[in-house]
Amino acid sequence: MDRRAFIVGLGAVLAAPLPVEAQQPKVPIVGVLVVGAPSSEKFWRLFRDGMRELGYIEGQSVRFEFRSDQGQAGRLAELAAELVRLRVDVIVPWFTPAAIAAKQATREIPIVCAICGDLVGTGLVESLARPGGNVTGSSSLNAELSAKFVELIREMMPSAHRVAVLANAPDPFSKVFVKQIQLAGEATRTAIDPIMIHSAEELDAAFPSMERSRPDAVIVQPSLPTKRAAELALSYRIPAICGWREFVHDGGLMAYFATEADIYRRAAVFVDKILKGAKPAELPVEQPTKFELVINLKTAKAIGLTIPVAFLARADAVIE
Repeated sequence: MDRRAFIVGLGAVLAAPLPVEAQQPKVPIVGVLVVGAPSSEKFWRLFRDGMRELGYIEGQSVRFEFRSDQGQAGRLAELAAELVRLRVDVIVPWFTPAAIAAKQATREIPIVCAICGDLVGTGLVESLARPGGNVTGSSSLNAELSAKFVELIREMMPSAHRVAVLANAPDPFSKVFVKQIQLAGEATRTAIDPIMIHSAEELDAAFPSMERSRPDAVIVQPSLPTKRAAELALSYRIPAICGWREFVHDGGLMAYFATEADIYRRAAVFVDKILKGAKPAELPVEQPTKFELVINLKTAKAIGLTIPVAFLARADAVIE
């Protein structure tokens, strides 16, 4: 072979495409869609920890596309559509409004719910055992658990006979949430006053309006701005309960909630199964098995409430 033929041949070899086997594997993309509450940061941290524990290295074996509505619920549909356009492999919504937006945006991309309320009641899945569509995950607060708040209030304050419920109107779970509390009110002969909140301004206005028919306690739906609700309840000296841990640290009286860390890490397990080929329609929805009761004794003293010793003894934690 002369020198010219050798160089031409070598150039052809170097220019040839690499075999398919040598190409880099596709890095899966996980889209994350959250309601812009401060505690979403805790979810985001624990979920990524869960993915790392399963062997995923961010930027190498997984890529995340994180989207938050920044407190503007009207943006969720637009953000969900954006994740669909990016062709993510899985969408992980945090809270029911984000899950609804994701399902409306796609019926093909798998959706793993993290801390969403009553997946059956809101129409996200057909049943817990057989979700049947592209949605699965964890149901953090089912409808029946909402009634537990009334039970706790009556145990803590046996004389309580009127309870206000601050419900997040744009949240599809709010109807089921309120309905179960009303049923619990009927069973315990407790008057339930639902107050539907559409905006931050309405939340602020709700507490002065309670002065006309002052409730013995108020239940706050977790998807509302719970920090502000806790501050207002303390200011107006109204005992308040919420299904969210941070609520008591922000000045609320009491919180009863599913253990979040377990739920967030389980969301990572669901994602791992789906990335390995599992179908969401065949992955049963999980419900929490661990719950915690936390009481802010400092708040109780500030609003002039004496909590029975026996009830305090039931608490998993007491803030003093």
